[in-house]
Amino acid sequence: MEYIPREIEPLVDSVADEYAALLVTGPRQVGKSTLLHHVIEERGLALEQVTLDDLATRQLALNDPTMFFQLHEPPVLIDEVQYAPGLFIEMKKMIDAGCAPGSFWLTGSQQFRLMELAGESLAGRIAVLPLSSLSQREAQRRPGGPFTLDLPTLKERAKGATPRTSREVFAEMYRGAMPGVLSGKYTNLNVFYSSYIQTYIERDVRQLLGNVDALRFMDFMRAVAARCSQMVNMAAIAEDVGIRSEKAKVWLSVLERSGVVFYLHPFSNNQLKRTVKAPKLYFHDCGLVAHLARWLTPETLEAGAMSGAFMENFVVSEIRKSFLNAGLDTPLYYYRDRDGKEVDLVLECDGELHPIEIKKTASPNLGMARSFAMLDKSSVPRGQGAIICMAEALGALDANTLVIPAWMI
Repeated sequence: MEYIPREIEPLVDSVADEYAALLVTGPRQVGKSTLLHHVIEERGLALEQVTLDDLATRQLALNDPTMFFQLHEPPVLIDEVQYAPGLFIEMKKMIDAGCAPGSFWLTGSQQFRLMELAGESLAGRIAVLPLSSLSQREAQRRPGGPFTLDLPTLKERAKGATPRTSREVFAEMYRGAMPGVLSGKYTNLNVFYSSYIQTYIERDVRQLLGNVDALRFMDFMRAVAARCSQMVNMAAIAEDVGIRSEKAKVWLSVLERSGVVFYLHPFSNNQLKRTVKAPKLYFHDCGLVAHLARWLTPETLEAGAMSGAFMENFVVSEIRKSFLNAGLDTPLYYYRDRDGKEVDLVLECDGELHPIEIKKTASPNLGMARSFAMLDKSSVPRGQGAIICMAEALGALDANTLVIPAWMI
């Protein structure tokens, strides 16, 4: 399988020189262990790899962490470390005794649980880096960096990108961004995503929820996928699946904790008192959304009622990945007031708010940016805004509103 370089590689390499333990978190199949293998090989190291998906190995790690590390001495790479919480306490002892930087290379697919374990036992001793599926820039081997509305930077990035039609962009969204798919290892998307969901439920969901009904949980995932890019409505999701709202809330937290979905929270401050409170929900990988929502082809998806929400999910996840890959917090929000006035995405950086609308059209107009003025009521000044759409080329509608093609973000 061809290795696709990841934007986060330099960051992984640098923190391995400073921390004894390095933990890469993220959903299954996003290339966590492959990334670490590549960085380790580039450093000229020979490390033993151990996976706790292996039940015998997991049992030893659970029952006798001390013996585990006597058998698997550092430096060592441990996959799915969340299965043996006791290893974190043992690693703390070893680090405090003088383990060198780069002694423990760890992966895990339950981000929030792992951060809890790392915070409890290894605070100040471990670097935790999240990894998602490939960004489109990674897939196309283009230079990375956090998303920006700086025009000179955008012009430079546009030079290295190949313009693509709306049909081509939707085909890429439909395929998703899992490394196994984009590298050509898996060619049947239906089989890949069906197997992915089954493995996810069996190994991750049941560890967190116990013996959950797999078919009911899959129905739940489908109901959530049908509402991607929308404000969370727990009661509506629960009603679709036939479960109580309390259970839907717990199940949704499992999707978030295991890195399948994430939220955008509404932007507000003292000057914006009429904003809504509910977050909007997005999936990390659009291919998973397409499979769960049962879209059979990219063409039917592009023409369907869900196309706008699907495109918004794609754009928001791509921008979020650009910050995660740089090791930065994601300063992303959305704005919506109780009168229904909304800005799809608000980027807060450098002391300014940057409003962004996401549209499927190839011919944007200034009317689409009308709601940007709502942010003028904030105590944070409004900066450059943009419409991300299916335009052919980078452009502008006026001095404050850029037009950014979805294929170049």
